Amino acid sequence: MSKRNLSVYAGIVLVAVLASTGCVTKKVFRKQADETEARIEGVQTGVETNERRIGDLSKDTDSRLSGLRTDVQKAQEVGSTALTQAQTAQKLAKGKILWTVTLSDDRVKFGFDQARIPSDAQAALDDLAGRVKGMDKAVYVEIEGHTDNIGSEVHNLRLGEKRAQAVLNYLHQTGGIPLHAMNVISYGESRPVADNSTPQGRSQNRRVVVSVLE
Repeated sequence: MSKRNLSVYAGIVLVAVLASTGCVTKKVFRKQADETEARIEGVQTGVETNERRIGDLSKDTDSRLSGLRTDVQKAQEVGSTALTQAQTAQKLAKGKILWTVTLSDDRVKFGFDQARIPSDAQAALDDLAGRVKGMDKAVYVEIEGHTDNIGSEVHNLRLGEKRAQAVLNYLHQTGGIPLHAMNVISYGESRPVADNSTPQGRSQNRRVVVSVLE
């Protein structure tokens, strides 16, 4: 073989080797690229899953916090009422009850879930205010609000307080008794005088008790 032919043959072999090496390199690169892309997709999927979990956890946390705030508000309301009751009990312990007027639903009809003073109760309150102003000594008027057990405890505490406050306003505005000589307290449904399982019992439990103390 001549030197020229040998050079040509060597060139052909070199090109074939380079071509073969290039094909292998492309296949390896493509495989690595596919594997990298799969890993990236896996990471993205994991990130999205974590984001959804974080979002769900945030919603659950907000819901629990909302419920906790509601429970705290209810506890504060009950605690405030308990404090008022304790303060009133202390005043009652110091004074002597001269007489008591009870405005129960079987005598004067309070509207359902209403705190307006019924017209039937006004005569009794006018008489009480006249007796208080006619006394020759200072007295203290304690006004208690009571309800039946229909509704929640918190609702009934508020309703009892509204009815007692309505009586206080009437005694002050119409009866002329000064505000500093009166106080209201709500016992809600906690002090029934009759069985709440009957309409008659519930009617007796819906009442406002006005006590005059020395």
